[in-house]
Amino acid sequence: MLLRTLGTAAGGGVPQWNCACPGCTGARAHPGWRRRHDCLAVLGAAPGSWVLVNATPDIADQLQDQDELRPGAGEDRTPIVRIVLTDAELDHTLGLFRLREARHLEITATAPVRRALTERLRLDEVLGPYTTLTWRELPLAGEGTVDIAGIEVDALPLSAKRPRYAAGEPPEAGWSVAVRLRDPATGGTALYAPALAEWSESFENAVTGVDCAFVDGTFWDDEEPRSTGISTRTATGMGHLPVSGPDGTADRLAKTGTRCFYTHLNNTNPLVDPAAPQHALLGAPAPAVAQEGMEVSL
Repeated sequence: MLLRTLGTAAGGGVPQWNCACPGCTGARAHPGWRRRHDCLAVLGAAPGSWVLVNATPDIADQLQDQDELRPGAGEDRTPIVRIVLTDAELDHTLGLFRLREARHLEITATAPVRRALTERLRLDEVLGPYTTLTWRELPLAGEGTVDIAGIEVDALPLSAKRPRYAAGEPPEAGWSVAVRLRDPATGGTALYAPALAEWSESFENAVTGVDCAFVDGTFWDDEEPRSTGISTRTATGMGHLPVSGPDGTADRLAKTGTRCFYTHLNNTNPLVDPAAPQHALLGAPAPAVAQEGMEVSL
């Protein structure tokens, strides 16, 4: 199983179009700082059988930048695009509309995520005239797995946080999940959790039980949203455990012994600056910051 990061930023990307914070200003001056919305590509059992975890507003550029994700010689379209969703947030789903040119879209999602996309965003109605759309159920932990391109996939519930456009929907397990991947051929396992609202025993066990984990690195510390003026809430209050601090994830992840990477970095996070002193506080055995285009083979 091959994992490739196509993006590692939180909502808005880095730089965010309407922001002049140090991270965004730095990214405009130094293109190497730039980060696209978080997305993971997974190579399945058969050659060319890629699976995308989330479909971001940057999806077209993310696919064009990867030779293996472009149509093959003599093909005018990619025959099938497989997407697994961690939630129904716009930053993880707007790319579905951009993929309307595909011959076939196969979307694997939990029940509440599918309901939000079909009833609130009318995804079926909008995409139906353009492409064949197939839905598959993403089973929660303990309910079995679903085979996607030869990879066994299930989901670990993380929170009942709904996107703003679906705030009126009832809270239930499956709104925000970590996607767990297992390659039966190699035994390699991975976890993708871009939005971690709380640290639970089940999440710790899930991280400990895989070879590699990509984890929410949205904010460096809990006060970051308030100190930068982007919100009146703390990071935890916004549904993201911070990297540092007594309730942060860095020390906890280091203790699991699993190879971990931070993804979903907000533009205000000092870690978007490659020279920021905060990087010195990470590194083995603590998690590293995921880089755009990096690969992990399991």
